[in-house]
Amino acid sequence: MDTQSGKIGVTTENIFPIIKKFLYSDHEIFLRELVSNAVDATQKMKTLASVGEYKGELGDLTIRVSAEPEKRILKITDRGVGMTAEEVEKYINQIAFSGAEEFMQKYRNQTGIIGHFGLGFYSAFMVADKVEIVTRSYREGAKTVRWTCEGTPEYTMTELDEEHDRGTDIILYIAEDSKEFAEKERVLSLLRKYCRFLPIPIAFGKEQEWKDGKYVDTDKDRIINDTNPIWVRKPADLTEADYEKFYEELYPMTDKPLFHIHLNIDYPFHLTGVLYFPKIRNNFEIQKNKIQLYSNQVFVSDSVEGIVPEFLTLLHGVIDSPDIPLNVSRSYLQSDSNVKKISGYITRKVADRLQEIFSNDREEFERKWDDLKIFIQYGIVTDEKFAEKAADFVLVKNTEDKYFTLGEYENLVKGNQTDKNNNIVCLYTNDPQEQYGFVDAARSKGYDVLVMDGQLDAHFIGWCENRNSNMRFVRVDSDVVDKLIDKQENRSMTLSSIQQDVLRPVFEAQLPSNDKVSYAVSFEPMDENQQPVVITRNEYMRRMKDMSAMGGGMYSFYGQLPDSYNVVVNGNHPLVIEALDQVKEKMGEQLDLLNGKLDSIGSEKRMIDDKLKDKPEEISEDDKKLQTDLDNKYESILTDRNTQLKEAGKGNKLVKQLIDLALLSNGMLKGEDLTRFIRRSVELIEK
Repeated sequence: MDTQSGKIGVTTENIFPIIKKFLYSDHEIFLRELVSNAVDATQKMKTLASVGEYKGELGDLTIRVSAEPEKRILKITDRGVGMTAEEVEKYINQIAFSGAEEFMQKYRNQTGIIGHFGLGFYSAFMVADKVEIVTRSYREGAKTVRWTCEGTPEYTMTELDEEHDRGTDIILYIAEDSKEFAEKERVLSLLRKYCRFLPIPIAFGKEQEWKDGKYVDTDKDRIINDTNPIWVRKPADLTEADYEKFYEELYPMTDKPLFHIHLNIDYPFHLTGVLYFPKIRNNFEIQKNKIQLYSNQVFVSDSVEGIVPEFLTLLHGVIDSPDIPLNVSRSYLQSDSNVKKISGYITRKVADRLQEIFSNDREEFERKWDDLKIFIQYGIVTDEKFAEKAADFVLVKNTEDKYFTLGEYENLVKGNQTDKNNNIVCLYTNDPQEQYGFVDAARSKGYDVLVMDGQLDAHFIGWCENRNSNMRFVRVDSDVVDKLIDKQENRSMTLSSIQQDVLRPVFEAQLPSNDKVSYAVSFEPMDENQQPVVITRNEYMRRMKDMSAMGGGMYSFYGQLPDSYNVVVNGNHPLVIEALDQVKEKMGEQLDLLNGKLDSIGSEKRMIDDKLKDKPEEISEDDKKLQTDLDNKYESILTDRNTQLKEAGKGNKLVKQLIDLALLSNGMLKGEDLTRFIRRSVELIEK
């Protein structure tokens, strides 16, 4: 028996504190590293046998993991190539070397070599006070070697005469502050997380069965991994049921995916995987970090930003690429050329698959569109290259549940929905039920109305307008129907400008009082058969408010402004004319008197204004004073008249009813105001 002691060949005495604190961001990674090394050694063994350099029987190659919580011991055993004393010296004591790198140089044409020895082994010291290696090389005549280290640069290494199976045991004596890593349930959860699809069987404990009222161990090993996962197999050998089964294994208790994309590329980088478009029941169920990243079937991360394009982080599934190292920083991912190529490839592959489905089975594509929409719109507004490809298959849906590409829709509506500036106006609603009155008014004029009720529709609309300079999107409730598409059609109004001025304060008096909402009353020459009062919301201001609510940033200013609505009064509706007559009757001669004074002062003001405008050099101080006096007098009488009109308007049930009807049609009449409206409606009917 030969024993040697020495110092590990490192460049600093502080290597172990560095390993323990900084080498990996998460201490649980140690198990992934050690099991990966065991897989690596086993893969090497298989390679040697396949090329004839090892003539013996491979036997059972299962990697075995065991835990003894009471002793705080964790053990990983493989029947791989093992190591001689010289190899332990080279690969363990001189940690700058990597056995995998040298091996891969020699057998570069073979596949399936993980190759993470070197520092990967030392991750064990993140959780262990002491680590022991017992190993015997596959080489004929090799002796068993025991290596022991207690987390300092000192080690002992002994050659043993006793027999030991080919391969390596790694025994960890877990530190008190990391004792969770000797607990069986914790170890099992880590194995399932990191080693679930490794290519060599990994056993942890035994399968159990229910017997005599409890679960008991059987003689059968509990294999925790699938050595031949779906993404390493050929698509031609798989059925739709295989893909669905794999999805259910990854995401139990979820709806079936919409469809899948099988990724497989060998040049200029290696990448395999399966991505799924999940079914999202509502906008609040969007979850990222559902794509699992693997490197040669070793789990790396479920945070794939930088590798997968931003919009595809909504997808589910698996990506496996040996060109992505196991331990990388975010800045590395953002700058690495291979990673950028992978991102571009995935984008193209997804776009091509969507185009294929659209072209080959449009009916199926339309059936799934409402679920696909959020993915595709997200891609369009965040990824220019995807947007170029998606422009041909992105769809819009109208209120009749018919689907169109953007080109098809433009051809459908351009005949009837082109305004005086030659812009094609696409009308839309974000709530067909709540905005039914506006939708119905638009359709009565032969207009088509789109349904844009998705979380990203506001951004998508902006993209469409930027892409097509002659296309505008206008929500149906942003103006009265005659002004949604400005065709320069002139319509006369029954109400004169003076009568409008009389009615404006009357309507203002009946508007809801709310610091967070502002209303502006205007009069329009609408058809007398249209609604007497319509409440609209400026398209631009509403969009800015929506943008502010979604993301703030440059739009945050608009979020601080009160919601603004236009109360549009139909200047040709008989009920509006009746309301004017009621006001005149209530105020009687007082209204005529005030209007007469305003008219008289207005005439004097115009005479002075004309005189001052024609000969400004002859303006005297008396003229200036007269002009100021007239202005003040006019404003005083106007204020007095409007105050009296508002007072008269407060008791006008007809005006209140017309405003409440408009609020009700917009879903803005609630609570006590709604109850009062119903009572008033009953009273009016009984009369």
